[in-house]
Amino acid sequence: MGDAWRGKAVVITTVMVFGLTYGLTAPLVSLRLSAAGYGEALIGLNAAMHAAGVFAIAPMLPGLCRRFSPWALMLFSLAAIFLTLCLFAFLPLASWFALRLLLGVFSEIILVVTETWLNHASVESARAKTMAWYVASLSLGFALGPFFLLAGHGEAPFFYGALLALAAGAILLAHRKKQAPLAQEKTAPFWRYLALAPVAMAATMLNAALEAAGMNLLVIYAVNLGWSENLAALLLSVLMTGAIVLQLPVGWLADRVDRRRLVVIFAAASTFGALIWPWALAFAPLAWGVMFFWGGLFVGIYTLVIIQVGERFSGAQLAGVYAAMSIMWAAGALLGPSLGGLAMSVGRDGLPWLAATLCGMFTLYAWRGNRGDA
Repeated sequence: MGDAWRGKAVVITTVMVFGLTYGLTAPLVSLRLSAAGYGEALIGLNAAMHAAGVFAIAPMLPGLCRRFSPWALMLFSLAAIFLTLCLFAFLPLASWFALRLLLGVFSEIILVVTETWLNHASVESARAKTMAWYVASLSLGFALGPFFLLAGHGEAPFFYGALLALAAGAILLAHRKKQAPLAQEKTAPFWRYLALAPVAMAATMLNAALEAAGMNLLVIYAVNLGWSENLAALLLSVLMTGAIVLQLPVGWLADRVDRRRLVVIFAAASTFGALIWPWALAFAPLAWGVMFFWGGLFVGIYTLVIIQVGERFSGAQLAGVYAAMSIMWAAGALLGPSLGGLAMSVGRDGLPWLAATLCGMFTLYAWRGNRGDA
């Protein structure tokens, strides 16, 4: 048991360091393109290349998990990310679109392999706790990554990101052990995985859409309500803190309460929480509390569905379902900011109304359609 937990700790630590890499590079590339005179449309296209990389590699992942060990796939992907980040410092800006696509490809491999690996290695009694630590660690990496922008100038941040990828690889190398591939059976056509867990697919798309919309637009919404830019940015940090800290109690609760019922409860609470944003943001102390708990409960929906997927599936099926969820994540991340911008153009409180509408639709879908589905 001790060796098993050490192995899980290595994977969770590795994915947190990977999250730091992603959290650093996403704003870094956008800022550099903007400073070079690229317009918003091209910067948005560059960001979309990450999702294009996800779309490109996801159908191949069940087969890769069948042919190669998780250790080999993760180490190869981290080495590729290290090299790609170094290339950002030397290649012309026009090539950054292809480099961003490559980051999407290798990041997707790491995310699907780690989720599959951890679920594969977890007994049912520890699954919720393990996946809660996983989501919290990944979110922490995403949140801390931008702070590395403050630590260097010129091309230095790219090398910081590369060193983080190298550090993750070193952690993985230190725990090297002989492993078999995660799957032995033949893989099914990719489209079949999309239909195996419809509630999980919908939850993933919802999470990505509102996460992307919130990261881009919540600060603007708060400023429009009269908040200063600094306090508005702090409000976003409070939401992200809740998304990190509350995943551990979510995991504890998921081991003791019916997980499908929890998904519906969390979705309903997220709907109500979004509805009261306009009133809560009129009083700063109330706003801090609402955003903290809303972030934790909303991200908790995703934590619960990946636990349920691990509970139901294994081997190539598990890798295939996680890869399909990543496709839904990419689709949601592409749609979310556009829907959020459109909603805010319709009315001042368009962002919370959009969040409440999407959460409410998911609540009804999960309530009616999760019998027998993850």
